[in-house]
Amino acid sequence: MGGIVVVGQVGRDLVLEVDGVPPEGGAAPVRRRRELLGGKGANQAVGCRQLGARAALVAVVGADAAGADALAAAAADGIDVTGVVRRDGAATALLVDVVGPPGARRLLEDVPEEVLLRPDDVRAAAALLGGADAVLLQLQQPGPAVAEALGAVAPGTLVVADGAPDDEWVRELVLDRADAVRADTAETAALTGRAPEDTAGTVRAARELLGRGPRVVALASPEGADVVAWPGGHVVLPHLEPDPVDPTGGGDAFVAALAVGLLHGEEPGTAARWAAAASAQVAGTAGGRPGLSPELVRRQAPRG
Repeated sequence: MGGIVVVGQVGRDLVLEVDGVPPEGGAAPVRRRRELLGGKGANQAVGCRQLGARAALVAVVGADAAGADALAAAAADGIDVTGVVRRDGAATALLVDVVGPPGARRLLEDVPEEVLLRPDDVRAAAALLGGADAVLLQLQQPGPAVAEALGAVAPGTLVVADGAPDDEWVRELVLDRADAVRADTAETAALTGRAPEDTAGTVRAARELLGRGPRVVALASPEGADVVAWPGGHVVLPHLEPDPVDPTGGGDAFVAALAVGLLHGEEPGTAARWAAAASAQVAGTAGGRPGLSPELVRRQAPRG
């Protein structure tokens, strides 16, 4: 197949835009309602496709109407869904994104255990993974499934890992094999054993993780920036959307653009700037579904 294979979550997003998030016991009218393909895996696959890469998904949905709708939406986006399992008796994941004024967003997640990946689900997609040019791993999936995916990846395939596994043995496996690792502040604490207090501490954490295997490390700083480091250099990229409409999906767009840039042979600093621009584009709209343009990403990428 080639292209990028994303191993992660697929579900349904319900985006509700309101003028204000009500307090406990209160109510608020919905100004706009949208139902979309969602989940971190789907968001990343859509982002990769919009940026010009072929994309496929390895995931699980329920054998319900919502699962059928999600697969139809992904296929309409040009994504290969042959690696998606439809699980009998399972309910497809639902994410409710309540978007109010800046700083008033709420996200409710219903991700049943039955729609998390199992090792046999990943084994069924071994040919897809083995033929990929790049594999994106969402590390919120169970450790045994992540390990199975890593074992199916061919030598030389670009591996981009997003998050931090719960199990130490899986963390070590990921750091040993992944070419690039991206983590938020809480995930950085899980990977290194401590949470950075500032951007300088985030740079140090990135350097530490580089010493454990990856060649590119992207970490969110608690001071509102992304740190991307590689052997011999790093960039600190302040968030390009200082007052995001909705941060949902911003990290997914970052991962997608970083992966596409690295896959195309861009040096890490350039790929990082593409990633920052892609994240800002998504954070400027309600909902996690990306609407990326390669030309706009390149034009809006910070100089450096």
